[in-house]
Amino acid sequence: MKIHELAQKTGLTPATIRFYEKEGLLDQRHVRRQENNYRDYSNEAVEHLQTIKRLQAAGFTLSELRKYTIADTKNKLVLQNIVELISEKVAEIDRRKAELEHTQALLERILANKIRQLNEK
Repeated sequence: MKIHELAQKTGLTPATIRFYEKEGLLDQRHVRRQENNYRDYSNEAVEHLQTIKRLQAAGFTLSELRKYTIADTKNKLVLQNIVELISEKVAEIDRRKAELEHTQALLERILANKIRQLNEK
């Protein structure tokens, strides 16, 4: 598929897709060059890019994703390292959830106080 179709299916811009390819996040499994030098993206590229978006939303940096993708492609990343990296991200998400819950509770108290003040007038 061409880059515009891939962009439409993933919600990413063509520029972002090209950037990910340049950064090594898309490899020969995901993109091939045709004789006219146009890129031809596989169906696997759609799922791979959606996974990248989800992992970024979970807190993975592009550097971490690049390291994981390149090492995984070369079978150099041992399973223990993958488990440790994912465990760290799960713990980080738990910390962020706790912070957000704390902030939400604070905002709810402030809101309740302001509503009470409004009702007293």
